[in-house]
Amino acid sequence: MLRDQLLTPTPADLTVFLNRHLRTRDCLVQVAGLAEVVYHGRAASTADVGAYLLLIKPDGSVQVHAPKGVKPMNWQPKTDEITAFVEDDRCVLAAARRSPQELVRVIWLEPQVAQALEISERGGFMLSGSEKQLQELLARQPELIEPGLRVLSRELPVSSGGIDLYAQDAQGRYVVVELKRGKATQDAVSQLARYVRSVEDMLLRTRQTVEVRGILAAPEITAPARLELEARNLEFVVVQVPQSSAVPSIPDSLFD
Repeated sequence: MLRDQLLTPTPADLTVFLNRHLRTRDCLVQVAGLAEVVYHGRAASTADVGAYLLLIKPDGSVQVHAPKGVKPMNWQPKTDEITAFVEDDRCVLAAARRSPQELVRVIWLEPQVAQALEISERGGFMLSGSEKQLQELLARQPELIEPGLRVLSRELPVSSGGIDLYAQDAQGRYVVVELKRGKATQDAVSQLARYVRSVEDMLLRTRQTVEVRGILAAPEITAPARLELEARNLEFVVVQVPQSSAVPSIPDSLFD
């Protein structure tokens, strides 16, 4: 349901709008228009002035989308502080993380629309026995993979793709988990290895030397895949796709 909306807001009005709805963290906030995006963290970068869509979810995650492409041009899976203020007669939104230290600033030059949306909490559509269902189960119960495992993010975007589960083990080591609903093959091992390298590169840029583990979770694995897994110093865990007798219906709308 549309809770609130502004069309071509002034910098002051947009600032008030953002701070009011971000403070409650109970709705999805999106702003579209002409903006400049500045990022400081693993590497400093500035996006050219252009048309962007900013999404801020109730969990504090932030995404900045360009007009084309599936992946956001910048994202923060978790933020510790989000605030808006007027600077040089522009509305500026600043989203900051403490660990690792990252800051995204979105300077709105010509905002066109700002919306606050109340999203239904009803369960989404899942096929019985799907990889998505397995991912959701293991995200809720990571101890099925390993005792003491703590999930930090799902579908974490990295340079080589999207990591199914990004976690941390009881010893503080980062863990990349690749899920397969059927028999895992050598392709799955190669994919897992690429994700591990991407995370290692990401941590290296932040000067972290924490060990990164890779776990392939599937009902079974081929013999060649297991040999390659061991050669790459990666791990395998047997997990089963849960069976469900019913498939939830697709809601008529994402919003109540």
